[in-house]
Amino acid sequence: MPVKKSGLGKGLDTLIPSSGNSETKKPVVEAKDHGETIIKLNKIEPNRGQPRRNFDEDSLVELADSIKQFGVLQPLLVQKKGSFYELIAGERRWRAAKIAGLKEVPVIIREFTKQESIEIALIENIQRENLNPIEEAQAYKRLLTEFELKQDEVAERVSKSRSAVTNSMRLLKLDDRVQQMIVDEMISTGHARALLAIEDSDKQYALANTIFDEKLSVRETEKLVKEINNPKEKKVKPTTVNTVIFEDMANKMKEVIGTKVVVNDSGKGKGMIKIEYYSEDDLERIYHMLMTLRQ
Repeated sequence: MPVKKSGLGKGLDTLIPSSGNSETKKPVVEAKDHGETIIKLNKIEPNRGQPRRNFDEDSLVELADSIKQFGVLQPLLVQKKGSFYELIAGERRWRAAKIAGLKEVPVIIREFTKQESIEIALIENIQRENLNPIEEAQAYKRLLTEFELKQDEVAERVSKSRSAVTNSMRLLKLDDRVQQMIVDEMISTGHARALLAIEDSDKQYALANTIFDEKLSVRETEKLVKEINNPKEKKVKPTTVNTVIFEDMANKMKEVIGTKVVVNDSGKGKGMIKIEYYSEDDLERIYHMLMTLRQ
């Protein structure tokens, strides 16, 4: 059963690892909280480890308008880095404050390890649903590879189920062009999961474009994927002596009657002769031709 999302505060409480990892083999020093204070906006620089890469401009403008009216209601989380402060959480508020023309913003200054700063940025964005599916998957992968965490440990830190983390990371197996289509919201994650069943990257990308162009549903996509992976072989009837004889008969009758004739053999000496006509006059002509056989 998926783990229910908790609030950001609870998520932050789980950030200090209880066991070792690549950066914290020795006990982690408890983060020092210097309390809320006001600092100049130009003294803050974004965190290069921030998992989020895409920011909706319209949404930022809306937040900037709100900040102009009410100010920054929630302090940014930063840590001291030499002559500047590195932003740990709140980059969206930081960007909107710049748009709003603010010179100063409220912050909380703390000290974090590299892993903690990445985890906080990841948790804040995931719990606020600010990351696109590919950014989220890349963030999980980074926690697994850089800090040697296990998937269940990552899941616990971000208040997600282990299967949710696994399914998210599977998106990174898709062709890069398909991943970009997910980022651009041209196809959904449901479509993307269906495409994972196709190993050929060019076929993946081609089908992704078909999904977008023809506005296919996830179910229609799944059906197409099955057809691509399991193409139905056309049954070709073997050529026999009888087949040749029946085709010869049909051709000779066609020459006499003047329209297409098909002889269908159903076996055991039985079958059907099909004679086509192309107008009422044609039908009447064929009828009289057959009637003469009675004389």
